[in-house]
Amino acid sequence: MSSSTLTVTDNRTGKTYDVPIEDGTVRAMDFRQMKTGTDDFGLMLYDPAFMNTASCRSSITYIDGDRGILEYRGYPIEQLAENCTFLEVAYLILFGELPTQTQLDHWVYEITHHTMLHETTKKFMESFRYGSHPMTMLISTVAALSTVYPCATNVHDPASRLLQIKRLIAKMPSIAAMSYRHSLGFPYVYPDNELSYTENFMNMLWKMVEPKYAANPVLARALEVLFILHADHEQNCGSSVMRAVGSSLASPYLAIASAASALSGPLHGGANEEVIRMLDEIDSKADIPAYVESVKRGKRKLMGFGHRVYKNFDPRATLIKKIAEQVFGVTGQNPKLEIALELERIALQDDYFISRKLYPNVDFYSGLIYQAIGFKPEMFTVLFAIPRTVGWLAQWQEMIVDPAQKIARPRQIYTGSRQRQVVPIAERDAVEVTA
Repeated sequence: MSSSTLTVTDNRTGKTYDVPIEDGTVRAMDFRQMKTGTDDFGLMLYDPAFMNTASCRSSITYIDGDRGILEYRGYPIEQLAENCTFLEVAYLILFGELPTQTQLDHWVYEITHHTMLHETTKKFMESFRYGSHPMTMLISTVAALSTVYPCATNVHDPASRLLQIKRLIAKMPSIAAMSYRHSLGFPYVYPDNELSYTENFMNMLWKMVEPKYAANPVLARALEVLFILHADHEQNCGSSVMRAVGSSLASPYLAIASAASALSGPLHGGANEEVIRMLDEIDSKADIPAYVESVKRGKRKLMGFGHRVYKNFDPRATLIKKIAEQVFGVTGQNPKLEIALELERIALQDDYFISRKLYPNVDFYSGLIYQAIGFKPEMFTVLFAIPRTVGWLAQWQEMIVDPAQKIARPRQIYTGSRQRQVVPIAERDAVEVTA
């Protein structure tokens, strides 16, 4: 008997099964053979929220949550953040290798020359109410691009896939900037092809009447690093949605819009916005002990601490804390920083949080940085969606070419009634129902 197997005895029938173990996993379908009779569907695995289920094989991102390791294609996130531009990292994530200078120059040129939006798309965005949330505008506009590029549904054509990838990476900052300007009632700013990816984004956000926008290099680099840190993060909620919607062979624009919708939630991309709200609620350092006690009693949540994957520390949080110091050196210190630092100090010394492995995550400081640079909290999820588009597209492309993947269709355990008979409406008893 191979040592790379799991021996299962079904006590219902007394039968024994040998299930192969590969890469530390067993296949769920191998349990289907375990039946009590010919009418039995077979054994299923029950795993709410996919806490311990691998849905795919991927070579994009590696995470060791216990040791606080994050790697893109084998490269430590710390080295990429220190030595690379965002578009270099985007190339790595999508194609598996860091580019040469010639490859990078061509890649940057291709992205730069896809940043423009069709005039009809501009008019589409102008139709939103002035107070519309920027993230909702972005999601709707990205979905609407599927009508501008109907050929994108040809997902099995590598050339078509690559074209859509370039378009989406290029146009996301343009859409994001337009949604921001729209919310302020400002005219849209066209892309400037002479600027870098992040500088051009800042130009489209904040250019007013000056002939040429010049971004502060410290802030532009901080935004670049933040984009690198958020580019991909394995099978998170948004990436899982990207794969699920993409598995139906839907347009990548619709799949991206779906992934961005998942990202918009406060438990996902909206977490750093919740951190700002928490710091606003705490108001001063003197109020921190009372707030911490209310967290322990289950009355409040400690936003920006803990992570589903990281059980030690989030390596991105360590990098972001360093970036915060650089940004505040330019913008002046965010008044909330003192509260954040004191909250972190108290939490890291408290057995309640230590025993639960609640350490600061990427969201704890990123909101403070974005706010210092000049972004309102409603823009935070939009800023997350721009770089994460790269990861979503890499996950999507990997799924499309994987012969083991089919349309996503989870099973369920049915818990409802069976074999009920319809009673005429006049004879029915009123039953109180809840949503």
